Amino acid sequence: MERIAVVGAGLIGRAWSMVFARAGLAVALWDKVPGVAEGALGIIRDRLADLHAAGLVSEAPAAILARITPAATLAECVAGAIHVQENGPERLAPKQELFAELDRLCPPEVVLASSTSGIPASEFTGNLPGRGRCLVAHPVNPPYLVPLVELVGAPWTDPAVVARTRALMERVGQVPVTAFKETRGFVLNRLQAALVAEAFRMVRDGVMSAEDVDRCVKDGLGLRWSFMGPFETIDLNAPGGVADYVGRFGPLMGGITEEQTPYDYDAPTVEAVTAERRAALPLAGIEDRSGWRDRRLMALVAHKKGQPG
Repeated sequence: MERIAVVGAGLIGRAWSMVFARAGLAVALWDKVPGVAEGALGIIRDRLADLHAAGLVSEAPAAILARITPAATLAECVAGAIHVQENGPERLAPKQELFAELDRLCPPEVVLASSTSGIPASEFTGNLPGRGRCLVAHPVNPPYLVPLVELVGAPWTDPAVVARTRALMERVGQVPVTAFKETRGFVLNRLQAALVAEAFRMVRDGVMSAEDVDRCVKDGLGLRWSFMGPFETIDLNAPGGVADYVGRFGPLMGGITEEQTPYDYDAPTVEAVTAERRAALPLAGIEDRSGWRDRRLMALVAHKKGQPG
């Protein structure tokens, strides 16, 4: 059985372990904090049971869990692996240290992928002898429910490594997309940043409440965006497709973007949105609400699987 090394047993590491194990691959899971990898198995067991109940995995959860093995050391974790998925701290220095150790431990043919949300691979792999086999494979949380994975190589990443990683992600049921070059925050976060910044502006400028801005997305844009991207959306929103849409709405949309200056997340607006959210959901309820979110995502994913493309 082919083996995947998952380095870091936090939220994303646990989720990646589920993705690879449910696809039939053996997973070695390691965390630098003693006991964390072992403790992760109970959380993974519960999430697999939820997936099974939602009809998203047909295999018995216990059989999937049996493919995940905690490793006592980093060397033990990566031994015999064909792919390493790193999920360490979102800080540059620890990332540099960890990838230097991974590059030392792993044979040259092993791909070293990072789950980082925004640190380009060029910043933590440039001095490595094996830098050509390193890249970012940025998932969306939680990756066992939201399948998109952004593949972003450094300027020196071997294109064959990107191709191998894309094939692996497709094989385990994810939806990989490939960036042609590095950008700050990659692509998904840049799209998200534009919408989130505008949402804060609408509250800051007294245009709308935070609750109603959320409704604009979840009961408006989000319904279409759950199965279409922005280009297909506008292509279908005018009889003549994209060119017709731009002809009709380009001046309006362009004028809006001229008003969208950089947003600095000013403290008063952040406090106002925080107060509104805490009134709707006390901090003590976030974990339960996150479970609700995941169950809703499971239902949506199950629905989409049953629909024609």
